[in-house]
Amino acid sequence: MSVKETMTRKLEAAFAPVSLTVLDESDQHRGHGGWREGGETHFRIQIASPAFKGKSRVDIHRAINACVADELQGSVHALAIEAKAE
Repeated sequence: MSVKETMTRKLEAAFAPVSLTVLDESDQHRGHGGWREGGETHFRIQIASPAFKGKSRVDIHRAINACVADELQGSVHALAIEAKAE
């Protein structure tokens, strides 16, 4: 299973989002720090979930980072998060 698929499944299970997009943006970072041949190093998560209602932006980002912590300690070099409560 790809890193993208793994992160998608974990985020779906943890937050039951109404919308979720996990984008592999590795090609945009070719030659930059952390980039490796084959991609799956730079990601953007766009997520909207009722689980985020009443939480601060920092708390939401911490929860998402904790959810995908294994990937962040593995092959993922960079993660951009766009999250909102719905």
